[in-house]
Amino acid sequence: MVYNWPHNDVHVIVVTDGSRILGLGDLGVHGMGIPIGKLALYCAAGGIAPHRVLPVTIDVGTDNKTLLNDFDYIGIRKPRLQGKEYYEIIDEFIQAVFARWPSVVVQFEDFETSKAVPLLEKYRTKYRVFNDDIQGTGCVTLSCMMSAAKSANKSIGDLTYLCAGAGSAGLGVCSTLVDGMIVSGMSRSEAMKKFVVLTDKGVLGKADNKYNNPHYNTSGKSYERELKWANSQISDGTGLLDAIKQFKPQVLLGLSTVGKLFNEEIIRTMSSYCDRPIIMPMSNPTSRTECTASEAYEWSDGRAIVATGSPFPPYHSTKLNKTYVPSQCNNMYIFPGLGLAASVAGVTIITDKMLYKAAVACTNMLTTEEIDEGRTFPAIHRIREVSHSVACAVIEEAMNEGLTTKITPVKLKDLSLSDYVRRKMYYPQYVPLLDARAT
Repeated sequence: MVYNWPHNDVHVIVVTDGSRILGLGDLGVHGMGIPIGKLALYCAAGGIAPHRVLPVTIDVGTDNKTLLNDFDYIGIRKPRLQGKEYYEIIDEFIQAVFARWPSVVVQFEDFETSKAVPLLEKYRTKYRVFNDDIQGTGCVTLSCMMSAAKSANKSIGDLTYLCAGAGSAGLGVCSTLVDGMIVSGMSRSEAMKKFVVLTDKGVLGKADNKYNNPHYNTSGKSYERELKWANSQISDGTGLLDAIKQFKPQVLLGLSTVGKLFNEEIIRTMSSYCDRPIIMPMSNPTSRTECTASEAYEWSDGRAIVATGSPFPPYHSTKLNKTYVPSQCNNMYIFPGLGLAASVAGVTIITDKMLYKAAVACTNMLTTEEIDEGRTFPAIHRIREVSHSVACAVIEEAMNEGLTTKITPVKLKDLSLSDYVRRKMYYPQYVPLLDARAT
């Protein structure tokens, strides 16, 4: 089937099974807009030529009852494949695309958590793949956190974190932050003690029966994977407000897709003991965001450092006569540069150290003026510069690890890595069809 695609030089594939589209859930093949949109960003922000990208939706059915009963639904109107049959289809897809395009980069997008984690673990050390929801979100949040910590005159290892949401994105973010702390010299156990993670049942904590241990005493969903994040300093099942009062986090991460979860009492409580609370409502779309940027600024009396998953306008405080510009903590600051690096340099696998270097490169692109405005990411009009910087950092680390197949320091010769990557980036500039001298 892959030979039906007419282009022989595909550099980037974004693939979904439509099972967890943003905060909207199972959209089946209607999730195709996500791969198309992500690849549009690869072209515009990452410099990948549009004829070298391929959007894919793997139709394995849907569990969305509305779609199953919709005569006009264009996908397979059957329940989703599960178990062995599901993984065999994904495996066949991976083998097929790498057989036809051996140098392609495959980005997994919006797979439900129960599938996303094992798929990433299975393929990340064998193929040129990454999961944007797990690694991309984690990496961009690490970059954001580095910037926010810098604004608060701290390092990421100095802070304590409360993460609302234990899906692939939430735990991916926490894992990447822990990896960042480990790189800076902290042990894994020490780093993980700085996190409290909440599910819809409350805190993942110690089984002391204070709240009936909801993550341990369950006959339904198993929380075995999530309980690796259980914090022994707080009772299992503790609610969000009580968790903030007891644990006193300096960072509030929102990856729950529960709109308005961070209410005024939550943010004012956090602001009562923290001079510069870092508040990051990351869920998409806007209707699912935990709070708006203006609410975070207003309820913290302008002291919060804010980054969001959805775009929000600047907030002007009449009381302080100051305008704050919240940054959108969007994966587009990372994945276009990551894909560009893998494509240009033929990076064989994408390692955690490369993701860390990508985060650092993104943070280092911030100007003094942008920091003063309250931003945690560069202005969006500089996105191609950011992608270029991220790509160079990833390629440099890949060469250090001996994981590049297309370029080496010797092959670059007198050309700098920066110039080489810039030359490889696609620009939408059209060649004149007529000789200007003849008109």
